[in-house]
Amino acid sequence: MPDLVARPGSEQDVIDILDWCTRAEIPVIPFGGGSSVVGGVEPRFDGPAVTMDLSRLDQVLDIDRTSRAARVQAGVFGPHLEDQLRPHDLTLRHFPQSFAFSTLGGWLATRAGGHFATLYTHIDDLTESLRVVTPVGVSESRRLPGSGAGPSPDRLFLGSEGTLGVITEAWVRLQDRPKWQLTASVTFQDYADAVAATRTIAQAGLYPTNCRLLDPTEAYLNAGAAGSVLILGFESADHPVTTALDRALEIAADHGGVIGERKERTWRSSFLRMPYQRDALARRSMIVETFETACTWDRFDAFHSAVTAAAQDAIERVCGIGVVSCRFTHVYPDGPAPYYGIYAPGRWGSTVEQWDEIKAAVSEAIIANGGTITHHHAVGRDHQPSYEKQRPDVFALALTAAKAALDPAGILNPGVLLRK
Repeated sequence: MPDLVARPGSEQDVIDILDWCTRAEIPVIPFGGGSSVVGGVEPRFDGPAVTMDLSRLDQVLDIDRTSRAARVQAGVFGPHLEDQLRPHDLTLRHFPQSFAFSTLGGWLATRAGGHFATLYTHIDDLTESLRVVTPVGVSESRRLPGSGAGPSPDRLFLGSEGTLGVITEAWVRLQDRPKWQLTASVTFQDYADAVAATRTIAQAGLYPTNCRLLDPTEAYLNAGAAGSVLILGFESADHPVTTALDRALEIAADHGGVIGERKERTWRSSFLRMPYQRDALARRSMIVETFETACTWDRFDAFHSAVTAAAQDAIERVCGIGVVSCRFTHVYPDGPAPYYGIYAPGRWGSTVEQWDEIKAAVSEAIIANGGTITHHHAVGRDHQPSYEKQRPDVFALALTAAKAALDPAGILNPGVLLRK
């Protein structure tokens, strides 16, 4: 727990808090909604700590309807952001599962993944410019649709997890609210066929909003379905999406898929409800946890086999029995983002330790087989050891130098991305 919570009401307050913490050499952790699942905002170190709660900075300050962008304060929670955009018939259309409990600044600082399964998968894709307060000054990048002028300033701070500065504002790219939405499901008896169909759709240039593949275990647990299930969804503010869905379903059928019912509604509400199912089971001493990653298509079969085996072995060693499931949350032309679920009986009072042991085993398997330790959950403190194995040594030197230049006293979220 922090020793002090500071709640700035202006950017000048943020500057003053950082100045005070620098002079006093007291660590400060920028805080959005606290929805991190990787220990990103807990002060796990000895000595005093200040948490800087940015939730008072929650306004849409300006809207550029012509460019379809908005200047937004970083402390705004997802629902309040959408409420402010709705009167303009605009939307950010970024819906992580933590949407109701997380903020724009948190999304930016962790490179959060949203509900788009293709194309605009991360908040990076929706970021036009950033304003960041560091202990040595304020950085504000230009609003540009794109630029080839050297390394991107925004890329320095996106994913920096509060270690280099405090994001106070961002210009974000908006969309018109969708008028056409269609969704359909496809069932496969063979998982390899389902994976091949998903890859072909991802490489077809159709860019479905939803392209989530559930393996047989995941499909049974969440939908009571037999076999693997591919959920496809398309949406547009400009034109009907029937043609795109028809082509995706044609590809699925070519790979042995059985087409289910089409629905003229969004699937987003069920996507956002999934975490609550986990909480209900956890209250009954079940270990219901997830880990996520990404790899290229050519390596997926071997990668999936190795990670699943490592997870199953760890479950049986730690819990005696349990199952591993997998779904694709996002897909790219060059690879999927597998999201694994762990379901196992736990010992009351020891479930955290049990999960830590399982997580250590699967993290080792992910890194050993060429995956990323996280696709969209960030590094935090939990993934730090694996991140160090994934990160190139030369890049670590550059990151360390950036940290020293922007945060000379080392007060910003120590222990995240770089060892304290």
